[in-house]
Amino acid sequence: MKEKATNILLAVAEKLQMNRYLTAIRNGFNTLLPIIICGAFCSLMTSVVCSTTTTGFSLAKIHGLEWLGSLMPIFNAANYATMNFIAIGLVILIAIDLGRHYGKNDPLLPIVALGAYISMCVTTVSGTTDSGEAYTVSNVLSVSFTNSQGLFMAIITGILSTELYLRLTKTKKLVIKMPDSVPPNVSASFSTLFPGMLTILAFAVFAFAFEAIFGMTVSEAITLCIQTPFSYIITTVPGFIFLFMFSNLLWSFGIHGPQVLQPIYVATMLVALQENTDAVLAGGVATNIFNRSFISVFSAGTGSGMTGMLALAILLFGKRKEQRAVAKLSIAPAVFNINEPMIFGLPIVMNPIYAIPFILAPAVSITWGYVMTAIGFATPMAYAIPATTPIILKSFLATGGHIPTMITEAVGLFLVFLLYIPFVLIANKQKE
Repeated sequence: MKEKATNILLAVAEKLQMNRYLTAIRNGFNTLLPIIICGAFCSLMTSVVCSTTTTGFSLAKIHGLEWLGSLMPIFNAANYATMNFIAIGLVILIAIDLGRHYGKNDPLLPIVALGAYISMCVTTVSGTTDSGEAYTVSNVLSVSFTNSQGLFMAIITGILSTELYLRLTKTKKLVIKMPDSVPPNVSASFSTLFPGMLTILAFAVFAFAFEAIFGMTVSEAITLCIQTPFSYIITTVPGFIFLFMFSNLLWSFGIHGPQVLQPIYVATMLVALQENTDAVLAGGVATNIFNRSFISVFSAGTGSGMTGMLALAILLFGKRKEQRAVAKLSIAPAVFNINEPMIFGLPIVMNPIYAIPFILAPAVSITWGYVMTAIGFATPMAYAIPATTPIILKSFLATGGHIPTMITEAVGLFLVFLLYIPFVLIANKQKE
């Protein structure tokens, strides 16, 4: 029975990891990471260097450094050019990656996917002036379609438009063949004319018909029926803890848990983080506790399962020479959240003694981080951070220098360290 359950788990995980759509989503977000980090860095610089209006520390508030406030337009412009267009970038990157899966390196494909996405967006913005007068602006694209709020529709449209376009290009009746005398680049453009045009028109017609029938836009329907319920599930404490315990369960079988599950949660976590960033930069307060940076600090400090704390426990309490040797080699990488030496060298994979605390570690740290943030000691994180940011510095950068949150991160690591100690002692007896 145990072996059967293990085989089923491995089969499901393998299918998720090899799924072409999840792979395209994962690769798209991974490719976007430098852009996201650039935008996050600019947000951080705006808040802790240039701002005189946000709460918390800022260099521009120090006497004699007020001139730093004049640099804010530079970082605002760079932030706008990055974080406010990640949905656009994701549509393009998903189309490119999915096209490669099918062996198609068609330069028109990402443009068609982008055209299909834009055709689904609302291009008018309505509102009221301070005097109460209603207004409507036409031929504009709301930022909600280009920033993290548009990620779910970007993912769906990127996948479906690519599938439709590639199928249409296989229909010979839609391919215009030019004489041999026509230059190859011109001939190639005409061969994809009808597939590209029909794909964009199909999405435009669908968006028009959907709104006419249901009285809401496709974007509103996706938010109501998919994004909001899914966000609610994985941003509750039980749902969030289960997600990362399951991720570590996959790791314990040798399957890269974050790579398998990231496409499922990354869009929701980015939206939550972006909402926090926008709130802080507007002079408000971040409210979303669970977000992408919270994951980095409280579920992946020193790597998945916080295995740096296991390495420390082995060095202090371990008696097995081979494990101490691996732990010594793993300490330095763990500071930068790299833990493959522990997972495969100790190993944790297929090792029930260490797999148990490895799976439980996220529950301990996440619960601690959530409780301390909920009671107001720590603060919700508002800035994206690189995956290899050293521990403790993580929470400093993600909160704009909030010391209590740094203390919370340090205590969370210590709690995981305590969790690992009994299992290290058991491993010592195993040799005896």
